[in-house]
Amino acid sequence: MTTLAFVCVRNAGRSQMAAAFARRERSRRNRADVTIITGGTRPAEEVNDVVVAAMDERGIDIADRTPRAVEPSELAVADAVFTMGCDAADVCPAGYGGVHEDWALPDPGGAPLEDVRDIRDEIETRVTAVFDEFVDSS
Repeated sequence: MTTLAFVCVRNAGRSQMAAAFARRERSRRNRADVTIITGGTRPAEEVNDVVVAAMDERGIDIADRTPRAVEPSELAVADAVFTMGCDAADVCPAGYGGVHEDWALPDPGGAPLEDVRDIRDEIETRVTAVFDEFVDSS
């Protein structure tokens, strides 16, 4: 069993896209043994509309997703935690349970769709690499 966590401040954009791409990869690769967690340190009320639109262009519907708080206990047991250009230390002061990478991605909140497409495409590439290099090799 592998647990991947995708975290950002509001859980309304980058981490939602990353989790959606991870769910797609899990399904494509028939990896039911992969658990995917997403959350934020200060979650928003809803996923950004522009993020929903950008993901819809990829055939992935995240309109029904709700931002949520990530719990320190979730991060402590994760095999890998991916932050999206923000810090999750305030929810996990003792550190992460496994690998930690910060992807240093710009926040898509309030950005035009053209910019969000670039962020989305970068996230898709990185999530695919996570499965190629981390999940499939374990």
